[in-house]
Amino acid sequence: MKQRKPHIGLIRSLQQIGCSHILDLYCQGLVSRKVEFQHDHEFVELQYEAAWRTGNWDFSLLYMGANASTWSQQTKRVNFNENLHNCLRALQEGDASEFHTKLNNSKQELVLSAYHASEESTEYIYSTIVKLQILDHLGEAWDLRWQSPGNESRTERQIVYSESVIRNLDQFSRLNAEWNCILKQTQLHMNLLELLIAFRRVLLQILGCRDTTMQHLLQSVSVLRKGSRFSQASSSLHEFKSLCNGMDDQHKSLYWLGRLEEAKLLRAQGQHQMAINLGKYVAEHSQLNEESSDVYRLVGKWLAETRSSNSRTILEKYLKRAVSLVGDTRIASRKSLARQCQTHFHLAHYGDALFRSHEERLNSSEWQSAMRLRKLKTMELEALLKRLRSSTKGEKTDYSIKIQELQKQLAMDKEEAKKLQDDRDNFLNLALDGYKRCLVIGDKYDVRVVFRLISLWFSLSSRQNVINMMLSTIEEVQSYKFIPLVYQIASRLGNSKEVQGPQSFQLAVASLVKKMAIDHPYHTIFQLLALANGDRIKDKQRSRNSFVVDLDKKLAAEKLLEELTLSHGPIIRQMKQMVEVYIKLAELETKREDTNRKMNLPREIRNLRQLELVPVVTSTFPIDQSCQYQEGSFPHFNGLADSVIVMNGINAPKVVECYGSDGKTYRQLAKSGNDDLRQDAVMEQFFGLVNTFLQNHQDSWKRKLGVRTYKVVPFTPSAGVIEWVDGTLPLGEYLIGSTRNGGAHGRYGAGDWSFSKCREHMMNAKDKRMAFQQVCDNFRPVMHYFFLERFLQPADWFEKRLAYTRSVAVSSMVDYIVGLGDRHSMNILIDQTTAEVVHIDLGVAFEQGLMLKTPEQVPFRLTRDIIDGMGITGVEGVYRKCCEETLAVMRTNKEALLTIVEVFIHDPLYKWALSPLKALERQKETDDDLETSWEDSEDEYEGNKDAARALLRVKQKLDGYEEGEMRSVHGQVQQLIQDAIDPERLCQMFPGWAAWM
Repeated sequence: MKQRKPHIGLIRSLQQIGCSHILDLYCQGLVSRKVEFQHDHEFVELQYEAAWRTGNWDFSLLYMGANASTWSQQTKRVNFNENLHNCLRALQEGDASEFHTKLNNSKQELVLSAYHASEESTEYIYSTIVKLQILDHLGEAWDLRWQSPGNESRTERQIVYSESVIRNLDQFSRLNAEWNCILKQTQLHMNLLELLIAFRRVLLQILGCRDTTMQHLLQSVSVLRKGSRFSQASSSLHEFKSLCNGMDDQHKSLYWLGRLEEAKLLRAQGQHQMAINLGKYVAEHSQLNEESSDVYRLVGKWLAETRSSNSRTILEKYLKRAVSLVGDTRIASRKSLARQCQTHFHLAHYGDALFRSHEERLNSSEWQSAMRLRKLKTMELEALLKRLRSSTKGEKTDYSIKIQELQKQLAMDKEEAKKLQDDRDNFLNLALDGYKRCLVIGDKYDVRVVFRLISLWFSLSSRQNVINMMLSTIEEVQSYKFIPLVYQIASRLGNSKEVQGPQSFQLAVASLVKKMAIDHPYHTIFQLLALANGDRIKDKQRSRNSFVVDLDKKLAAEKLLEELTLSHGPIIRQMKQMVEVYIKLAELETKREDTNRKMNLPREIRNLRQLELVPVVTSTFPIDQSCQYQEGSFPHFNGLADSVIVMNGINAPKVVECYGSDGKTYRQLAKSGNDDLRQDAVMEQFFGLVNTFLQNHQDSWKRKLGVRTYKVVPFTPSAGVIEWVDGTLPLGEYLIGSTRNGGAHGRYGAGDWSFSKCREHMMNAKDKRMAFQQVCDNFRPVMHYFFLERFLQPADWFEKRLAYTRSVAVSSMVDYIVGLGDRHSMNILIDQTTAEVVHIDLGVAFEQGLMLKTPEQVPFRLTRDIIDGMGITGVEGVYRKCCEETLAVMRTNKEALLTIVEVFIHDPLYKWALSPLKALERQKETDDDLETSWEDSEDEYEGNKDAARALLRVKQKLDGYEEGEMRSVHGQVQQLIQDAIDPERLCQMFPGWAAWM
């Protein structure tokens, strides 16, 4: 049985909170009382670590005795801290023999231990690499500390140097560069980084460069604070402040930067008022140059977040002051530009918050009531004035007094309303101008700023000042920054209801789309072609009143394409050729017996060969910020295969192979029918944006959270191309096979009911709850076998199961936010290599599942088989934590996500507001995919009202409202998981959804 070592826990705790000197004294006390500690390897290593961290170089002589080195050699373990302590002591004393011997021994020990370590022990390997980096720095430090003799022989290497060399700041440049590189690589993995920080502090103290030591301590405070190691950050800050005592005026700026870092640390620890007060003190008394803008910006930001001052003070005294100070900076270095960008962003963001606050007040029910009351008072005043003219002399006095009172009240109300409206307009101008400058100067806030700007432009398109600012922004900002929203921007083209003219919103939108198309034709023109084909609907579909044709958009897109032929005529001609071929392919008539077979393509489709100016439509290639797009920057279209495979389904989609100039074959799905691919395209865009935010967030980035996406390119309202997701398998096909009686349940569910029997039992049962329980008792989950079958190595099995759980968690939260329904097991694919899930068929969104004949009552699919794949912990642990991380990130970035969804208001889409007939088609009682004929029975479609309602519901979810109550992230996730696994809800689902599987 392993012996308990309570002292080890205390030692590690003292080390974690940065109490190095207390730790050293504690170790000395333990050794003085108990001799047996001398042969405890773990304790000895911790003791050596405590000694080198505090610079206690006499440690080995005092506490380990003469037999220390002999014992160390006899134990076949890695004695890293012992060797490091000896090397640092030798560096301090100039003992070359001891230094190089211990350094080489330690390197050999670490390399051997890494060589023998298991490949699965990544944490151990990473920590070994960090230790080797420490030893590498130590080797370089010797030449910085001691002047080597000119002709050093093997015997002369035994000498002890007596004179150290005093080095200046410039001679540490290489060490500093390597250190900054390590900082970047470790990405705030504090378990790895903290050891490096402590070592570098001790090393710089030995080398005796005070300036570099102070800079390192200051940087350490920042890094430790960002890694939430507040005690260690405080310890480094205390050491920094002690070094600052007695320094000359030349180093005063470093002192004030330390005080600013102290304010940030207080803020991180939740001591907001102390942080603000210290920030104000630094702002008033410091003698900083470039950094002074940071001080004012931070104080203004903190005051705004805590709402502990009025808006005028925050703006005038701090945020605008910060902008004026950063504007004085003439040095156009990268750091300077980043500071300017950050300062403009915070000013604009605060102005935007104030604008929204004023706008909400002006649109509030209380303000509307006040306006009605003012109107009544105005009418009362007019009535009194009429009576005054016809009144007697005695009555005139009374009327005059009342009239004066009313006039005074109305004047005050009018002045208040005017001030509120003027402030609102000023804040809006401040936000628009700040956001524009932010985009012009840098790219750190591009995603947040572009999405917010587009949202403001769209919602305030009737205001002339907004249009003027929009035109100015389009002219000054590089067009590539708007490419992520090209679909949303293009969807606003050609609204005849809006004012036309040289300074109109339509002109601004058209000029922006034109600029994007000229600079980035391969990312823009396909969207314009889709709009120009807005009325291309097959006759069979036209009678169903399924699609809304917006002729204004069509005409505007055609006009723009005509203008673009001057600059990109050959590209547009080739693109039109390719689009025509894909539309013909998607609409190609097939017979029922062709299903799941290869079919030769007609000659008119096969004959289209190389189009060197057109990229493969489902390929992904980066945006070229220089707008050059040189040859080879994307794989161009090299033709289609001679045959296609006709898939099962009402609309008979075709799987086609497209050849790219890069030698790759791209599998694609050409689809035409009643599903509008424009919705799928925008949904994938939404998923891509969520991925961007997850990658930019530290915790979700570490967990590799993300949604699997694929490319969807619509060419008409009813036809388009979808990227084929290679290496995937429908979840239902794995679980029950294509015949619905085999699969994993057939292999491992011996004695269980068949899928067909379960479905029949649920369809015929009157007591759904009892029937559901009976089905569950006789149909055991088997999803965990997927990992056992495909991933035979334990580490691989664990990694893939973890990836699956994280993938399900992210898709659960994203599906919930957009209200994605119809998540039956054939609409969820699983990647057979990575085990991540991929959601397809995104036609039932924005909670339209509630409109189905059998309403979908669950927020996402979290059935027993899905949970079974997560392992013994089920929805607890990894799944719940990843759900919370994902939802928190989406709630933080709700403005940008709402901007994506707003496209539905400005571009009415087919059937996302699901008709009763479409709902029946989704939940057919038979398994046959027979095409049905529908009558012209639908009322005229009013998409915008439905879209606005859906947008409001998405906003409520991102605000945390569940059942009318505001919830925390944890509370919201808890509620959603409960609803998703609730048997009372699951038993009411449509039997074809298979809630028991």
